[in-house]
Amino acid sequence: MAIRLPDLPYPYDSLAPHMSAETLRFHHDKHHASYVKKLNGLVEDTELARLSLDEIIQKTADDEDATDVFNNAAQVWNHTFFWNCMSPDGGGKPDGELARQVDEDLGGVDSFKEDFKKAAVKQFGSGWAWLVLDDGRLKITTTPNAVPPTIRGQQPLLTCDVWEHAYYLDYQNRRPDFIQSFLDNLVNWDFAAKNFAA
Repeated sequence: MAIRLPDLPYPYDSLAPHMSAETLRFHHDKHHASYVKKLNGLVEDTELARLSLDEIIQKTADDEDATDVFNNAAQVWNHTFFWNCMSPDGGGKPDGELARQVDEDLGGVDSFKEDFKKAAVKQFGSGWAWLVLDDGRLKITTTPNAVPPTIRGQQPLLTCDVWEHAYYLDYQNRRPDFIQSFLDNLVNWDFAAKNFAA
């Protein structure tokens, strides 16, 4: 069964002015779509074509002969997750059990924002910044290129894409400004709470 490009969970212009419709069109309709198309071409007529996206990622993660498949599959997964990490009504603070865990493990939401931003800005080159659940505790981590934290046994709750194509049209080379805007205005704590509860 072919992997499909999911629709965005909101209209293209609904994240403006923090993320423009132009950025979302390029990022979703060009970059994300390209990963989907390439992945389907790579797995066509192979045993991988019968697997789910998660299964493809796990099966190819440590296979040097399948690096291209892994990278494209992981980028499809990462981007699909990333779209849901943002909301037109985003920003603010978590509540309930997640808020208590953020307080306990990360010193509160303000400390989380500061540490998440530092990690995202320091990620050299392309990659992702994540809030994950790791052995029952919340942690901030980064991964290079296409790597998702799931292959490290971590459960992702939130991510921010720090590849330049995620922000360059709106922020040029100002990655710190993009990360700050993501945290203050776009982050979808409801989605993170659902992942935490799961």
